[in-house]
Amino acid sequence: MPAPAGPTVASPHDAADPAPAPLAGGTRGPHALHPLLGTVLDALAEGAADRHGPFPAGGPEAVTARMRARALPVLPETGTGAHEALHTLVGALAEGSADPADPRCAAHLHCPPLALAAAADLAAAALNPSLDSWDQAPAATALEALTTRALAALAYPRHPAPDALVTTGGTESNQLALLLAREAAKETATPLRIVCGANAHHSIHRAAWLLGLPAPLTLPTPAGTLDPTRLHDALTDPATTGTPTLVIATAGTTDTGRIDPLPALADLCHTHGARLHIDASYGGPLLFSDTLRPALDGLDRAHTIAVDLHKLGWQPVAAGLLAVPDTTALHPLAHHADYLNAPDDTRAGLPDLLGRSLRTTRRPDILKIAVTLRALGRRGLGDLVERVCAAAAHLADLIDAHPGFDLYARPTLSTVLFRPTPTDDRTTAGLRRTLLHHGHAVLGRTTTPEGLWLKATLLNPHTTPDDLRTLLTLVEGQVRR
Repeated sequence: MPAPAGPTVASPHDAADPAPAPLAGGTRGPHALHPLLGTVLDALAEGAADRHGPFPAGGPEAVTARMRARALPVLPETGTGAHEALHTLVGALAEGSADPADPRCAAHLHCPPLALAAAADLAAAALNPSLDSWDQAPAATALEALTTRALAALAYPRHPAPDALVTTGGTESNQLALLLAREAAKETATPLRIVCGANAHHSIHRAAWLLGLPAPLTLPTPAGTLDPTRLHDALTDPATTGTPTLVIATAGTTDTGRIDPLPALADLCHTHGARLHIDASYGGPLLFSDTLRPALDGLDRAHTIAVDLHKLGWQPVAAGLLAVPDTTALHPLAHHADYLNAPDDTRAGLPDLLGRSLRTTRRPDILKIAVTLRALGRRGLGDLVERVCAAAAHLADLIDAHPGFDLYARPTLSTVLFRPTPTDDRTTAGLRRTLLHHGHAVLGRTTTPEGLWLKATLLNPHTTPDDLRTLLTLVEGQVRR
């Protein structure tokens, strides 16, 4: 008896089937991408023009309403087609985005990416290598190894085999640093103790929590930097003698941009046998500049260093690094999954990538970094870093000379704190929100022992003195209202 007929399955080559959506890869991929790029670029330009400034006006409700009007229905029964979808949603996103390329957008460590880095990121997305096994990313694996070692050598110039991992940013880098320190302390029966300043990034406390470590001992930093005297007292406390300790120093705090006294802190760590991690997520790229890199003296004495190139490196998010003085320091991260790094494959010479990240699927963020390094060179990147630091110094001069503003301190990097005078915290906070609501300017906020300040974080190397004067005029105009 013949078997009952099952459901009919169309052949993937059935001529009656509509053609599936084209792919970005393969030999035909560039041809499929080419007409879509024009649509994307037009939508970016139209969205930016419709925004009328550095930030969308109207506040959260207005932004959400505009996006709802453009984005719904999210999943239509019948698709609208590639060009309409791209034009509508890219345009809506551009219109409703903060624009870090606008000189009046200066709230956060949120840089305007270089055009060439964004173009490289498009290639990475089209090729879609995944750096969890060599057979998914052969060329990207080699490029990452070459590039990370070169960047690690910049941080550790006196070491023969420095290395670095690519991360999603300072938060992941800091977590990895704590993990490596925890593993190094396992020989003792005492849990790792973490000592940091109140100026340390919040991710230190979160990483300790995630890793099951005791809450960090947080030392007061009323002057904005970690005080060696306070650290000395913490490291010589008889109650914790013999306890494995990790000290966290910061080279470029998120609130003021200040750099801890790295040589003195490194001396103390060496004397008392403590590990040192330096969170240089913000300040690390000073290494590219001959004139500014002395501010990082002592950096190479750290056991681990975090650096973000999506801050003072002008990369699209994400582009973080964790550098170590010797590649053997990364051995605790080794991990095995037979389908990704089978022992016989590794013995045969296939690179093992699972020890290069806590992530499995991992995009080739190294491509945009490598393209930027090659295109600009160390001096070209150093020039960009010097430009934004000089702009911050000029902004500080303008504020200092203005009778209506109070300057917190001379900038260390590219962060400037200021506020109207006289003022109070409520007025300062309201002023910032009003500027946001109208889309006129994007400024951050920082609280110090002296109260609340407006924060300008300058990361646009094209910012001019006129741009800075315009920014202050906008703030001044709001104060007068």
